[in-house]
Parts: sequence; C-alpha cells; structure tokens
Amino acid sequence: MQEKKKKRSRHQPKGQIILHEDRDIIVVDKAPGFLTMGTDREKERTAYYTLTNYVRKGNPKSRERIFIVHRLDREVSGILVFARTEAAKVNLQEQWPDIEKHYIALVHGNPPENEGVFESYLMENGVHSVKSTPDPNRGKLSKTAYKVLQQSHGISLLDINLLTGRKHQIRVHLADNELPILGDKKYGKGRDNERRLALHAKSISFKHPYNGKPCHFETRVPHLFTHHFKNTDAG
Repeated sequence: MQEKKKKRSRHQPKGQIILHEDRDIIVVDKAPGFLTMGTDREKERTAYYTLTNYVRKGNPKSRERIFIVHRLDREVSGILVFARTEAAKVNLQEQWPDIEKHYIALVHGNPPENEGVFESYLMENGVHSVKSTPDPNRGKLSKTAYKVLQQSHGISLLDINLLTGRKHQIRVHLADNELPILGDKKYGKGRDNERRLALHAKSISFKHPYNGKPCHFETRVPHLFTHHFKNTDAG
C-alpha cells in the first residue's frame, strides 16, 4: 500500500493543491512564493512548470501541456485556473470580464464604510510598479469592490470582489485609500512583521469552457487571515 501511495504522489505539483481537473481545465490553490509562470531568473519554482510536469508525468517528450489563463503575483496565494487546450484558454479569457473573482485581504486600518467600491485609473509606473492617475488617457479604469468581514485593533479583514483585472489593482487601490495590505513591501507601510503578503484568491465562478455549466471553486482561508480575530466577534 505504501508503494502505491508513493507512486501516485510522485509527480504531484509542488506548491499547488489541485482543487479540480478534467479534460479542459485544472484549478489549483497556489502557495505563496510561487510565480504563475517563469522568468529569465526563475523557471522552475512556478505553477506552470510544476503543473506541466504533473500532466506529463515527468516525461519531457509528452505532448500533454497546459495553457495560462490568468496570473497571480508571486506573493499572492489562492486559486489559479489553467486550461488543458487552446480552445479552453480562449473561451475562459473571453469570459474573463464577467467571471466573478473574490479575494480576501488583511489590511491596516478600517474602511470608512462596511462595503463600497474603490475606483481609479491605473497605469504602469516603471518596472513592475503601478499607480493611480487622474488622467483617463494614461490609465485604465479599474474598480475594486470590498466588504468588511472582521475588524480588531486597527486590522481589517476584507472580502474583495475584483470588478476589473489590472496588474496590482487590489494592492494599489487599498494602499491609495490608506488600507495597505499587511506584508506589502511595495505599496504598504513596510513596518509590519508579516513574512508574506496577506492577499489570497479565495474563490472563482465561471462557465465551463466545454459544456457551459456553472463552475464555482473555493479555497480554505489560510491561518494568516484568521489568527488576528480569534477572540473577537465577526463584523
């Protein structure tokens, strides 16, 4: 029995928990610290690399492959969807503006209202950096809905509904509104002791690219997002 167990897990993708897989898609819960895809400096510690190895079962000559549908920042954990065919990739990316995506974020401060929408034009500001601009000709309109889940001692846990999908959108919008994410060294206060960015892609809902049936996938909330509120009531 032990032998079989080892054999089955031999090519399991490091740093990813597979939530669902079928002939068209693979949905995973990505660990923080893994890129979505490789760069010149890092090619193997990525979701794409480990999942490619998984579908090929370690055989580099296999024709099996996966296709990137969207990305998460290295520091962000949570749901990533990959396609198994080019047609599935195209279908999902065409759906993307209408796909419901929820994140959870642990932030410094308390929002002025229990729920609302942050909105601005976002533009790239140098390498790997984004900022808001008042000029609609320079940036893309971006909208981030939030809802307060819990609060305690100047820390808030937010549910984030990503209404548009721009680079670093959640991080910039929260920092702009004096609600920087814990552990965000790029846009945050940079003075907390969190080892990782407290942002997690919690759930996603879309139509299956093959049969059009509604799909909903959700992850467990990591301990990082709950330990601040052990002795407090929700709200």
